[in-house]
Amino acid sequence: MDARTETDVAHVAAAIGDPSRAKVLLALAGGGALPASALAAEAGVSNSTISGHLAKLLDARLLTVEHDGRHRYYRLATTDVARALEQLALIARPLPVRSLNADTRAKALLRARLCYDHLAGRLGVAVMDALQENDILTAEHTGTAGATVVSYAVTPHGHQELSAFGVDPDRLPRRRTGVRYCVDWAEQRHHLAGALGAALTARMFALEWLRHGRYRRVVHLTDGGREGLATTFGVDVDQIS
Repeated sequence: MDARTETDVAHVAAAIGDPSRAKVLLALAGGGALPASALAAEAGVSNSTISGHLAKLLDARLLTVEHDGRHRYYRLATTDVARALEQLALIARPLPVRSLNADTRAKALLRARLCYDHLAGRLGVAVMDALQENDILTAEHTGTAGATVVSYAVTPHGHQELSAFGVDPDRLPRRRTGVRYCVDWAEQRHHLAGALGAALTARMFALEWLRHGRYRRVVHLTDGGREGLATTFGVDVDQIS
């Protein structure tokens, strides 16, 4: 391969590889934007130290910065950064839990969380399962046994059901692939991503089926959400608790 066509993976890996910078990226993996002071608290470093870490993440094009008057807010540069973090988590060792607060947060993240702008954790996987079991999504497997490729598509029945729910597949942003998935690092199975995953998640928040939790990225399923997901999509909500 011509060296000019290779990507500088080492530069990105070095930016992610520092524990403080990894905490910054994970704090933003739920899709929000935060000021440097909040990211310093998340990373456990001083405000003066965080500026150097943020500069490295900006240089690696992992973050972007937004200006609001004199204030600066940082967010992940693209959804691909969130996807990459989720995939790295598949091969990473779990962090040791050393406090009750950390244990509570870890369990909440496993149960239901945001992966940038779509649902993940047991809840995200349960929704993905239900969409397939109820013929809203169909999966096509291609390739060999050792290298199977899975692709998902909305069925004609699914198009009707999703449109009735308030998510029209034909009106999803064209700049993003409609039906994508992530391999959930906790469940080792697929959860819905892409434009459709984001639209469904946004609709669930609008209906107050979901609410943000105490911890960053954590979401909670409301009583209305439990009933709505079970009735509308046949989600087995009992497996989420």
